[in-house]
Amino acid sequence: MQELPLNIPEGSRKEVMTYLEPFMLNEMSEYLKPVEEMWQPADFLPDASRSTFFEEVRELQESAKELPYDLVAVLIGDTVTEEALPTYESWLTMVEDVEKNEQGGWMKWVRAWTAEENRHGDLLNKYLYLSGRVDMRQFEISTQYLIQDGFDIGTGADPYRNFIYTSFQELATNVSHRRVAGISKKSGDKLLAKMCGVIAADEARHAKAYMSFISHAIEVDPSEVMLAFEDMMRKKIVMPAHFLREAGEPQGEAFAHFSDAAQRLEVYTALDYVDILKTLNEEWNIDKVSHLNDKGEKARDYLMKLPDRLTRLADRIKVPEKEYKFKWIHG
Repeated sequence: MQELPLNIPEGSRKEVMTYLEPFMLNEMSEYLKPVEEMWQPADFLPDASRSTFFEEVRELQESAKELPYDLVAVLIGDTVTEEALPTYESWLTMVEDVEKNEQGGWMKWVRAWTAEENRHGDLLNKYLYLSGRVDMRQFEISTQYLIQDGFDIGTGADPYRNFIYTSFQELATNVSHRRVAGISKKSGDKLLAKMCGVIAADEARHAKAYMSFISHAIEVDPSEVMLAFEDMMRKKIVMPAHFLREAGEPQGEAFAHFSDAAQRLEVYTALDYVDILKTLNEEWNIDKVSHLNDKGEKARDYLMKLPDRLTRLADRIKVPEKEYKFKWIHG
């Protein structure tokens, strides 16, 4: 790294976020697409105005019948996660040290990101409804619970931890949707494969945006960003649906079973968690960051050694082999 581009006092997040705002405005078009050029849920679903509507629904249901039980469970968990978007938007607007002007870079980004993400839950929700395999009332109860329960992801209102978390989470969501797409295609459901594929592509674009925000921040406040990254990884990145539950169950009960199903299918595993950490270490050039204070250096050492340690732990994880019977799924 060259000399720091700004004379910003170490840890002065407000000054850093003011510095980042032009990047958010200028780079938005790189990571978000114009509304009228984007796919919409109606592009993939049967059209009720056509005479072939019921035939198309029957075809959709025939393909959905072939999906493995665990895959349907993972798809439902992914959809509930997407439908809890109000929680994520409200969390993003509570970030401190950013200009809350409605036309400022941060608020424009939050609204545009939310608008794109909103399509994901809309699409998957309608697919689940039409598939005939899902008890929609049970699904809707879980969705309402997750929005009501919120989440506890360890970021507080800190912008650095926020961007680190979203970078990690968008990459994880991309992996999950891509893998569901692949298994769906092998199972003969080409429509679901296509749907999850376009959602995964959105998540990849969004991940690049949040990673870019951190790349800019680490140039001007390297030690504090490094310490925030270390803190998030020590606490572990928890998924936004970690309070997921079914009717009559305590918080998080369904999430544990959902996670087991994802591990059994290898949709999202402990090794994927390690790979995402490696990706972030490489993307942010953690091994090359300069101008670190003593605490920053120690944080860097921890982050560079962490993937090997987590890989050893991942190899010891035993996933229950037996499928859990969810209330969400008919039969």
